[in-house]
Amino acid sequence: MKVFIVDIAKCNGCHNCQISCKDEHVDNDWSPIAKPQPDTGHFWMKLNQTVHGQVPKVNIEYVARPCMHCAEAPCLKVAENGAVHRRNDGLVIIDPEKAKGQRNIMDVCPYGAVYWNDELDLPQKCTGCAHLVDEGREPRCVDSCPTGALLFGEESEFKDLIAQAEVMKPEYGTKPSVYYLNAPKLFVAGEIYDPAIDECLKDVEVTLTNEESGQVYVQKTDRFGDYWFKKLTAGSYSLKVAKAGYKPYEKKGINVTKSLKVEDIAMAK
Repeated sequence: MKVFIVDIAKCNGCHNCQISCKDEHVDNDWSPIAKPQPDTGHFWMKLNQTVHGQVPKVNIEYVARPCMHCAEAPCLKVAENGAVHRRNDGLVIIDPEKAKGQRNIMDVCPYGAVYWNDELDLPQKCTGCAHLVDEGREPRCVDSCPTGALLFGEESEFKDLIAQAEVMKPEYGTKPSVYYLNAPKLFVAGEIYDPAIDECLKDVEVTLTNEESGQVYVQKTDRFGDYWFKKLTAGSYSLKVAKAGYKPYEKKGINVTKSLKVEDIAMAK
């Protein structure tokens, strides 16, 4: 089975994948795999940008979103007359003739990866560039990625990477064939300083505790007084700060629903 591997840490947001998808499919008829993609409105490969945190503690992450080519594809289950099929190599294809008028094929996709072509009265999406794959070539998005953030090939070839990866929204139960490495997680970050001397404090022990699970994270500030707790799950946290010669600091009930820069902490002796 063919799979995509997306390494989010390697993506620099160049949008080559999104642009090359347009170049491959706009005004090009690849029947019986796909009719032409419209000039606007469709993103069969879409690069989503998310800003995490608040200035000056900010991370920007880019996530490539093609069709997930699910083993349990909802679009396949609702399609009539065999309008959607999963090929032997795992690529999910919407038949451009049989699928006409079947808007429910678009409506049931939980990932929003299926688009409606008003002119053709047709649901359309990423085909994994099946027309190129059949020639022994890579999908255009993979071929155009300059950083190696996108990979495509046999599932067996990527066994080790898949073991480290995760899929998008596993709770949907669709069994996607797109695997993500270094998927975005939440963080809590901040800065600690001594206002009396107007200096950032290095080697301050900072302890972050998930108040629900009890999971404890510990680190020390760098020479700029900064600390970053990364790869967190959403929840309520407490923060403790300790350094010899200074009064301890504690803050409870930090609600982390998105990445957060907490207020700067002034330590007093």
